[in-house]
Amino acid sequence: MTRVAAVDCGTNSIRLLVADLPAAGTTAPGAPLVDVHRGMRVVRLGQGVDATGRIADEAMARTLAAVRDYAALCRELGVARTRFVATSASRDAENADVFVAGVREALGVEPEVVAGAEEAALSFRGAATGVPPVGPDGAALAAPFCVVDLGGGSTEVVLGDPAGDAPPAALSVDVGCVRLTERHLAGDPPTAAQVAAARADVDAALDRVEEVVPLATTGTLVGVAGSVTTITAHALGLGAYEPARIHGAVLTVADVRAACADLLAMTREQRAALPFMHPGRVDVIGAGALVWDRVVERVAAAAGTTSVVTSEHDILDGIALSLG
Repeated sequence: MTRVAAVDCGTNSIRLLVADLPAAGTTAPGAPLVDVHRGMRVVRLGQGVDATGRIADEAMARTLAAVRDYAALCRELGVARTRFVATSASRDAENADVFVAGVREALGVEPEVVAGAEEAALSFRGAATGVPPVGPDGAALAAPFCVVDLGGGSTEVVLGDPAGDAPPAALSVDVGCVRLTERHLAGDPPTAAQVAAARADVDAALDRVEEVVPLATTGTLVGVAGSVTTITAHALGLGAYEPARIHGAVLTVADVRAACADLLAMTREQRAALPFMHPGRVDVIGAGALVWDRVVERVAAAAGTTSVVTSEHDILDGIALSLG
């Protein structure tokens, strides 16, 4: 086995996965990675980027402090290879070069500010290899998978067959929970006019997705990343955030959309009181719920899907697997 480290630096959070990679050819669906450590910090690197086009000084300082801590942990755990991937906020910021230099100095590897297509491919690989091959009823999950990675600055929609050779169809669109909150959802709770404006942005983005990704052929809809897993925890009525119960959960479209509507309508105080809610998601989960609701509704209308699968495995796992 080879011990690797994957760092996913998004708009809202920065996450670390240290894992042991089995020998080549053993990445069948299920558990291709042996986890050593998973960590996440909400650093809000994308604070204000949508409005200013720059990474704020305080956001950069928060994020680089986390990178230095991650570097120390990687040394302690004996990591052999590391890959650092930065996504939406770093793509959009005119001072991304300053951030890249800071990561290079702290971590000792060349950080990659990946394009949306690469982000989508990594998300699909991580989700597709981590989703259980069968649902709770014992029936195999139907291909192709439509994997949706709902982030802080962007959302990636990828459709493909995990067992097939054909490259998946994918598009990354600039609708994410941080971006939409800053752009539209200032109210607490958001007003009807604010929600309508955000919904129009998301629907326009999904129109672009449908021009590239044949949503009507979806066999299984899979949602990944923090907004989706938090919405799933709410739909399940969890008393704490429980990854083991969230991963592989299959919910009806109606239950998912009801949970989304509930979270969007809540005040921040009400969201903060939910036992599974990470403090760093309180102010942006309403926007995440709005995006997920629109995606689920669009795929259900196009493909006739009646259920949604949630995966705790995502781009972070895809980054780690790429080091094999």
